[in-house]
Amino acid sequence: MQNPINPEKLTAMEERMAALGITEGELLEKFVRGSGAGGQKINKTSSCVFLKHLPSGICVKCQLDRSREMNRLLARRELCEQLETLRDGNASAKVQAIEKLRRQKRRRSQRSKQRSIADKRLLSVKKSLRRAPGGD
Repeated sequence: MQNPINPEKLTAMEERMAALGITEGELLEKFVRGSGAGGQKINKTSSCVFLKHLPSGICVKCQLDRSREMNRLLARRELCEQLETLRDGNASAKVQAIEKLRRQKRRRSQRSKQRSIADKRLLSVKKSLRRAPGGD
């Protein structure tokens, strides 16, 4: 079987890990059986990757793809994101996206709904005044 990962992606990931000071020796990597939908195939193969960064204690489990090699890359990417968030102290892009979605889905207050309806009524009155006279 051909390796599904582009060599450029591998080198980019190695450079990112080196910039964060992560070496392969600091990582504990296990291949475990996945869970969830997938039937017999998911129950028989160990394509889920468990990755632990020993100095920081951060654990990552990745089962996004069917390929073990792709899951290894994705787990390392997730580990790098978590370490960058820990190092920089600011919220990652993923956390910010989740918060934005939560704000968008939040129910409007009663006052906000009333204001919106009042604005719509004003607009309908304004549009009705624009109509041509007669003819209805």
